[in-house]
Amino acid sequence: MRYLYRLLTLAGSIRAQRVLGAATLAGLVATVTIGLFVVPPDATQGDVQRLMYVHVPAAWVTFFAFGIVFLASCAYLKTGHTRWDRMAAASAEIGVQFCALTILLGSLWGRPVWGTWWTWDPRLTTTAVLLLIYIGYLSLRRVADSPARRAKWSAVVGVVGFIDVPIVHLSVVWWRSLHQQATVLRLGAPTIAGSMLAALLLGFVTFSLAYGYLMAVRLRVGRLEDRAAAPVSRPSTMRARRPQTAGGQAAGPPASSLPAGPPPGAGQNPDPAPAPAPAPATAASESHA
Repeated sequence: MRYLYRLLTLAGSIRAQRVLGAATLAGLVATVTIGLFVVPPDATQGDVQRLMYVHVPAAWVTFFAFGIVFLASCAYLKTGHTRWDRMAAASAEIGVQFCALTILLGSLWGRPVWGTWWTWDPRLTTTAVLLLIYIGYLSLRRVADSPARRAKWSAVVGVVGFIDVPIVHLSVVWWRSLHQQATVLRLGAPTIAGSMLAALLLGFVTFSLAYGYLMAVRLRVGRLEDRAAAPVSRPSTMRARRPQTAGGQAAGPPASSLPAGPPPGAGQNPDPAPAPAPAPATAASESHA
């Protein structure tokens, strides 16, 4: 898990994302081209069987994505590191998308074969339950009021919800089902023709690259969201800036820092004025004399 996280982190760079995205696009084009024009149609179902080359890989990515949710949730419950919670959330979002795509493609395949868009078949029912479990997982992440509580509750659901994944895979073995049994992920050799198996394996590789690309992008976005949500620490007090002269030196301490009181030398008179001369005697004073 640690190496997978590091690999996805390295793939989160812009250049790596472009390379991975180009490889995914090329794989999708090759899968569709080979599945439609190179591989022969099925002897029983005809051309509608070509949906298998995207339906089965989408189901594989669904299982793989929810498996990563399970492992990352266990790692978070053990260590409490935020990166595992971030990884579980990203993989759950991708898994929900591919699970919905699996059900949609299965309905398109089942309509001409079974004569209905939906039936409460064990495989379809357990897959629908799986989709609802992880939709609830994503909804829970928006309900919790604190990041720590959200991560812990989500990790518990991510661990418990994974129980439905092996049930989905083994449902065609445990119960009588309209859905055909596994042809590749089974005990023993695959039961399909070699050219069909090659096209299906190409679809596995392509959809796995698509998962890796989406995970790298989502983890990068998650790290940016965490940085944006982190509180910005600022100093509690702001120091007064001293004005500078044209030469770049401080002109002196700010006015508020000068000591109160009169300026230096305020109590001294540097140039005292001369004493006034005595006034002359008036006529009145002479008469009294």
